[in-house]
This record gives sequence, structure tokens and C-alpha cells, in this order.
Amino acid sequence: MYGEASDGEGGGRDTEVMQQETVPVPASSKKTKQPKECFPIQPKERKDNTTKTRKRRKKKITDVLAKSEPKPGVPEDLQKLMKDYYSSSRSVIELEELNLPGSCFLKANDLTHSLSSYLKEICPKWVKLRRNHSEKKSVLMLIICSSAIRALELIRSVTAFRGDSKVIKLFAKHIKVQEQVKLLEKRVVHLGVGTPGRIKELVKQGGLNLNPLKFLVFDWNWRDQKLRRMMDIPEIRKEVFELLEMGVLSLCKSESLKLGLF
Repeated sequence: MYGEASDGEGGGRDTEVMQQETVPVPASSKKTKQPKECFPIQPKERKDNTTKTRKRRKKKITDVLAKSEPKPGVPEDLQKLMKDYYSSSRSVIELEELNLPGSCFLKANDLTHSLSSYLKEICPKWVKLRRNHSEKKSVLMLIICSSAIRALELIRSVTAFRGDSKVIKLFAKHIKVQEQVKLLEKRVVHLGVGTPGRIKELVKQGGLNLNPLKFLVFDWNWRDQKLRRMMDIPEIRKEVFELLEMGVLSLCKSESLKLGLF
């Protein structure tokens, strides 16, 4: 009897323990918040002159001309360009030797002339000069410009001045040097229009003698599509100065040759 009683009590305790263990845990009424991922906030870039310096846009010729009226070229412009070009390679004495007296220069174009009217003004005795000219491999007047296309334009615009004068194209486009040398050898030519590079090459090869030359005119004020004058183009400027040193400067100083800026 005692054994049965003890079994009953033990069984009851076991049942209570089991019931306590299997009692479900009530769900919490509040939902637990899941932790969120944190990302560091990048500071906004400030457009500040102290942190970022903007590059200054280089002024173009078009920008300068938009704010100023075109000014006609004067002899001092040529003199200054020559000094600036040779300043790094010549001594002070050599730079002084490049100076040309005012008597070397003809009246400059004031932007009111056509080419023909300008040439008539600076050379009123052209008809007499060309009649007396009989030396081959030379010209009486050279007009120097920046390109072959511009040279053709100038040849057309000089019709009223040239009269019966013989004109020769002195540029490289579609014309070989030897062809021009032969033309100069065959006939008397009075007026040449071309680029400094080709004229310089003809002088170098002996196809063109500069001694009989009386007038050297630069197409100074004309501007191309980019609004550049001929002396604004580095290659042309270099060739012009090299040509001047091939006897032009000495002829100017001896007063047998005059320079004009059209």
C-alpha cells in the first residue's frame, strides 16, 4: 500500500514538471526592432575657390576683337614683332641693327582703300616703272599674303592697277618650284603675289632676284575665318622674318626698296 501511494505522488510531481516545461511562452505584444545598417553621410562638395581653382579660359582673337574695333597696321607693329621674335636669340646690338628708318615705309592702309586704290596711291608712277623693267628672274613689286586662296583673291582685286603688267602666282599650292623658276626665266614679270614660304624658296634656289625689287607690300590687315592676320600665324611670321633677312632689310636700308602695309 505504501509503495502504491509513493508511486502516485511521484507520478503527480512528474506530470506537474512536464506541464510546467511545456507551457508555451506568450508572444510579446511589442515587435522587436531590427537594427538598421548605417552608412556614413558624404559631405557635399562646396564650390569654393579655396578648394578648387578654375582654369582661366585663354582669350582668343575673336574675344578680343568682339570688344574692340579693328585698327590698321602701322610700321611700328612690324618693328615690334621683329624685336619680339629675335629678342631671345639676338644681342642688344643685333636687335638695334634690325631697326628700319621711317623712310623705308610707305603710307599704310587706313582700312578705307581697296588694293588697287592703295597701290595707285603708293606707286603713282607704276606705268613708267613697268615699261623700263626688262630684267628676267625678278619683279618690281611683291605682294605677300598668308595663303594661296588669298593670293588669288588679291590678283583679281588688283586688276584696276596692273593694266598690262605681267603677274605671277608665287605660292606652293598645285605649282612646283621648278615651274615658277622656268616662268621667271622665260619672260619679264612685273608683279608677284604669293606666300612668304614659296618666295623665300625661290630666292634660295636663285630663281628670283630681289635686287630690282622696288615695292614689298604685306597683306597686313586682312583676317581669315578665324580672324587671324597673316602675322598672327606663327609659321607665316617665321617665314616673313626669314625672308626679310635674305636681302630685304639691306635693300630697305639702302633706300632702294620700300615696304607697305595694306
